[in-house]
Amino acid sequence: MHRNLKASPQIEADKRLLQYENYEHYLDSLGTNQDECYLQSVEVARQVAELGYRSSGETLSRQQFERRLAAVYNYLYPPYTPYHATSEGMVKDDPLKIELALRERSNRVGILSTIIFIKLETKAGYEISGYLDYGDKLVLENWKPIFVGHKKIMPKLTDLGYYNWRSGKVVCNDSSHFKVKQDPSKGLIFQNRFDRKIINPAPGCNPGANTTRKRVYTPMYQLVILFDHVIESLTIIEK
Repeated sequence: MHRNLKASPQIEADKRLLQYENYEHYLDSLGTNQDECYLQSVEVARQVAELGYRSSGETLSRQQFERRLAAVYNYLYPPYTPYHATSEGMVKDDPLKIELALRERSNRVGILSTIIFIKLETKAGYEISGYLDYGDKLVLENWKPIFVGHKKIMPKLTDLGYYNWRSGKVVCNDSSHFKVKQDPSKGLIFQNRFDRKIINPAPGCNPGANTTRKRVYTPMYQLVILFDHVIESLTIIEK
């Protein structure tokens, strides 16, 4: 599956590394005919090049070369990673778990990007709320305890948005699928990284192109709203 994702400037620049068979070949490309004449040793010529004496720009170490080349290959030929549906075998006792189970596969494969807004009261008796990138959470955390009913969804300081109603603490973070922005007229908005569409979570407003807003009524949480954004294009743009 390919997404409408441009390569970073670093990836574009590092595509030049594809021409080299290995790190030694890269070092050989930095040498000169004079090196062969005076040094009389391929190994010594490579050591001189590795020290940066044969390039006016950056000379990569072996570790940098291998890491950057691997990043290029990963971008051009992303690995297929099979997954196990975490929601399989869940206890179907809550409307929210049912809604999230319906969205699990499409979020995992990148067809859909769902933002979860959730507000609840902690065991300590104070309210917290937050915006969660569902696709990110499925990858980074184990949601099996949530789907089987052993654990609640809890907004964290690392999520797209976090608000502690007792302390007034507010935190916003970008995620793998969304950038957080502050619009002068709309307030907090999210931009999808792949098709660059804007998601507006403000109550009573149109959530944006290719995005639907659904409130889920559940006794487990005070307020839950799902923002489902359908990715517009799945074709990589390369320049």
